[in-house]
Amino acid sequence: MVLRRNHYEAAFEAYLRAQKIPYVAVDEKRRALAQDASIKSLDFIVYASQGPNLLIDVKGRTEISPNQKQSRRWENWATLEDIQGLQQWQELFGNDFVSGFIFAYQLPENSISNSLEKLFEFRGSLYAFYLVNIDEYRLKMKPRSQSWQTVFLHQQDFYELRKPVDAIIQT
Repeated sequence: MVLRRNHYEAAFEAYLRAQKIPYVAVDEKRRALAQDASIKSLDFIVYASQGPNLLIDVKGRTEISPNQKQSRRWENWATLEDIQGLQQWQELFGNDFVSGFIFAYQLPENSISNSLEKLFEFRGSLYAFYLVNIDEYRLKMKPRSQSWQTVFLHQQDFYELRKPVDAIIQT
């Protein structure tokens, strides 16, 4: 087990362990070198019992309560480097693997689960995990900040593309 300082990644790893899903935690302190180029590390290689295996980059976000500013709900931004790295990993691993973001949301205490969310309790907090396939994300992404090289999905696109992790990773 890799020591995780990021509580979102630690929560997702705890989820994988609790569900007895086989995975490899990647030590992100070291960048991989492939074809003389550095590739941004991914966080997990997850082995699914059905369907393709997953190459995962966890993006942690705090989901704000519904009575706060609507435009900040379900943030899903990423950097262009994140996207390029996941695409490169997908190419390197081949057809049996699909890259994607796990958007890990730490939810407020008063959260009520909807039909899509399966909440996971970790260290006294509730989390919801959603997978967005990197190829689908890339097709719908919009520029967020040129100076920070970040992109995002409009809320409607995110709602259409996100899949709860437990529906993707069959146990």
